[in-house]
This record gives sequence, C-alpha cells and structure tokens, in this order.
Amino acid sequence: MLKRIFVLNGHPARASLSRTLAEQYAGSAKDAGHNIKLTHLDELAFDSDFGFGGYSQTKPLEPALKTFLDDLEWADHIVIATPMWWGGLPAKLKGLIDRAFLPGKTFDTHNKTATGFPMPMLEGRTARLIVTSDTPGWLMSFCYGNALFRQIRYQIMGFVGIKPTRFTHFNMASHPKPGQVEGWIRSVSQLGARAA
Repeated sequence: MLKRIFVLNGHPARASLSRTLAEQYAGSAKDAGHNIKLTHLDELAFDSDFGFGGYSQTKPLEPALKTFLDDLEWADHIVIATPMWWGGLPAKLKGLIDRAFLPGKTFDTHNKTATGFPMPMLEGRTARLIVTSDTPGWLMSFCYGNALFRQIRYQIMGFVGIKPTRFTHFNMASHPKPGQVEGWIRSVSQLGARAA
C-alpha cells in the first residue's frame, strides 16, 4: 500500500549525517512510489521559545510552523532523522515540537480519553525515528532506560495519537568504523523502500 510520508531532517545544521539519512529514506520511498514531503529543520524559520504565556497566550504561528502542521496532518507516516544531544533532542527540534504541538492542533483538551488525558488529534499515523548518537545501545538501555525513546514514543508521539513509533538507532556516530556509515545508509534505504 502506497503511503503519504513526511520526512523531517531534525538536525539544526545544514550538513549532517541526519540530513543524509533523511534524504536517503525519502529518495528510496519515492522510488518505491510513495508520496513524499521532505523538510530540513535548518531551513525552517521560527522562534523556538514557547514563551511565558502558557497555552492561553500562545504566540502566532509562523508560516514554517503552519506548513509543518499541515504536513503532519497530510501524512500517513512520519519519519524524523535526528541526533541525540545530551540525552535529548536538539533544542531547535524540541522547540519545533513545543511550538507546533498545541491544543486544538494536535490534541483536544475539551474531549478526554477514558484515562482522562486530552484526546489525541493525529491518530491513524505511524512514525519512525532514525536516531544517531555516540552512546552505545547497551548503555542507552542499561544505564538510561532508553529515556529519549520513551519520551518520544509515549510523551510526544503517543500523546498526540501517532503510533506505533519505531526507532532505528545508529550509535558511535562521531567515530564510525570504516564502512559503518555506508551500512547505515543501506539500512535506511531499505526502510524507505518499505515505508517502514
């Protein structure tokens, strides 16, 4: 089944491994016949600071944020390629989520789920995060309990109804072994071809 796939390169720098991986996924998915939208975080102009007004006094959305929300609504499957920095998302990517994932846009505070949480508004979509880090996978799991993955899966994507959220983790990214990056690119290409 062909899908509408929104791919976001979540690295704030113009040249990055995340950009390469996002573009590889998008290219392979497009070659397989899927409808693709590709966006690069470094090209989005918006104020990433949510501000002090809370949800009652939100800032007007810049055009880049409106387009981002339109792309989320359009997509069947969302792919984000991002590095892990200091155990979390890069500040600009987190700012994008903070500014765009708003009541009435991605969750409904007027309607509640059976557990009392706001009703998610992006149900019916799936996600894949392609995460690079220097932290080995065993350390992410054993010492940190996969905290970043849990935050993204449950507190961000799951909260707004995007599930399942799957992860591809490439570690030791700053000093890869010879041929390792090429292997990562092949893996991402296969994921894109399958829209997985």
